[in-house]
Amino acid sequence: MIIGVPREIKEQENRVGLLPSTTSQLTRRGHTVLVEKSAGVGSGYPDELYVKSGAKIIERAADLFREAEMIVKVKEPLKSEYALLRKGQILFTYLHLAASKPLTEALLASGVTGVAYETIQVGKKLPLLEPMSEIAGRMSTVMGAYYLAKHNGGNGVLLGGVPGVLRGRVVVLGGGTSGVNAARMAVGLGADVTILDVDLERLRFLDLTMQRASTLFSNEANLMELMPKTDLLIGAVLVPGAKAPKLITREMLRKMRDGSVLVDIAIDQGGCVETSRATTHLDPVYVEEGVIHYCVANMPAAYARTSTQALTNVTARYVELLADLGLEGACKKQPALAGGINTRDGRLTCQAVAEAHGLRYEAPLAA
Repeated sequence: MIIGVPREIKEQENRVGLLPSTTSQLTRRGHTVLVEKSAGVGSGYPDELYVKSGAKIIERAADLFREAEMIVKVKEPLKSEYALLRKGQILFTYLHLAASKPLTEALLASGVTGVAYETIQVGKKLPLLEPMSEIAGRMSTVMGAYYLAKHNGGNGVLLGGVPGVLRGRVVVLGGGTSGVNAARMAVGLGADVTILDVDLERLRFLDLTMQRASTLFSNEANLMELMPKTDLLIGAVLVPGAKAPKLITREMLRKMRDGSVLVDIAIDQGGCVETSRATTHLDPVYVEEGVIHYCVANMPAAYARTSTQALTNVTARYVELLADLGLEGACKKQPALAGGINTRDGRLTCQAVAEAHGLRYEAPLAA
């Protein structure tokens, strides 16, 4: 198979879809790997390393897309890339289609087979999403603590406090991978941490394993009680493949003190706060209702080398499966891969995305 690795063009997106080591494995298996010039530079992987691994460097993205039978990316295609996609081609990347109807319609119009990392589910786990959730969760506490500083517009609360001074309060909405990693970082800084979730079994588990954090059932009444005392609110809600539910309204946010900080990790799925809108690493924050909002849609890109390594650790074997066996064969070998198929030959094949946009759903594979 001819595999293409384009340079990411999303603002401040420095990750890359394949490492040179994975490229070497693929070329040894008889596949051709095309890498766009400078695609890996932002993650610390210059073109020479790809050449040594057997890849061919391509100058223009258009040429790479035209030749490649499978495109391996990190982020969803942007508008300038829509016309480069075609029927019969596999696009393997994060898609987050529930958050964007225009992107969904563009993929359907192109006929491309869009396989999304974030909807491949093994048991109750999302193995291709988890590494980025871990990084985003840890980052959320770091970024939140940074913007609480007075010179950054925050309320001037140090999360860990000092002897004789109360610790800052961190509320984490969602006890999944990103939420747990956010809470662990906050506990490590010495903050007063509360994790909210609707899954009582999950809360029991967290109560046993994170004894320095409090757990609380997530409902509007409990949130309303916490908001006036919260310095850092972290939204870490995830419904696989679907648009994030808006659990925090503008009215609820008004109860927070001026200079408090909100980090919405769920922003790439539309955000779980009514006032959230996507930002970038170059312009990461804005203020609504006196609360500083950090809503960067590609948070892990800030630590591109770590993120690229963590991502390709889990995507490499799926890339090999698709390259060796094709889509149908790979899905037979690893049935979970079928759950990643969001679009195919102009059909919408992800139930959650269809529901988000009011479009018709069709099964990804023939029965």
